[in-house]
Amino acid sequence: MRSSRSVGASSGSADLAERLAAAVRPLTWSEQVLGYLSAAVVVAEVEARKLRHDPWEVVTRALQPILWLTIFGQAVARARLIDVSGDYLTFLAPGILAQSVMFTSIFYGLAIIWERDAGILQKILVLPVPRASFVTGKGLGASLRAVLQGLVVVLVAVVLGVHFRLHPLGLLTSVVAVALGASVFASLSIVLVTFLKSRERFMGIGQVLTMPLFFASNAIYPLDLMPGWLQVLALVNPLTYLVELLRSVLVDGAPLGAVRDWVVLGAWLIGLQVLASRRYERVLL
Repeated sequence: MRSSRSVGASSGSADLAERLAAAVRPLTWSEQVLGYLSAAVVVAEVEARKLRHDPWEVVTRALQPILWLTIFGQAVARARLIDVSGDYLTFLAPGILAQSVMFTSIFYGLAIIWERDAGILQKILVLPVPRASFVTGKGLGASLRAVLQGLVVVLVAVVLGVHFRLHPLGLLTSVVAVALGASVFASLSIVLVTFLKSRERFMGIGQVLTMPLFFASNAIYPLDLMPGWLQVLALVNPLTYLVELLRSVLVDGAPLGAVRDWVVLGAWLIGLQVLASRRYERVLL
């Protein structure tokens, strides 16, 4: 009897040891990637639910780019103040589309400040989930908003007579470009939140950044018209490459855009996502 009990106890201990070893074993690379992507999708789904509860936000946020197209664009086109090849309104429309992406995404950090003040962020950060998942999920949520708002801007531009080349592959490329640009500026917003922890400071710096980023790009005039020092700033501005990408696809008819634009925007996204992931917990400090 004792021997059988000893055998049962030893086998039970061995089974427990194996299960504990399996529980604490380091995750494989594929398991880490799958967990990261799954958590990011969950965060993006939550952001999508917020948008579903307030769908009119897309329309109200699209009012500013629509005003740029209808008032500024048509006035400059009639006055011929800026010399561009072809119709100025067609030249301007991709820049205004990129502007709407930036304006929508760069204030995305306000939602993180609200989550912190409401005590939601503290509960989220104790979960055994990679911090990069939260940053990527927020970027995906910003991408969804930017794509929906971009559709409104494109429809208004077409009604105003903008000559877009709307073929299926080009439209798909434009959607991906808008999503990528939104993720870039949403990640920049999250980085700013980790340094500027109050709403007032964040709003102040956000408003200071948006207009220089907009005017130090090729959104409303070609780079050739800029002075040399401004051209240097434009070449490091991610908005410049988003405008180039959208303009090459929607106006020039290049179905996939330029490789350089994708590479620069991808590099900005990776760098900002890594920085935001490492500093994400500092929002609480």
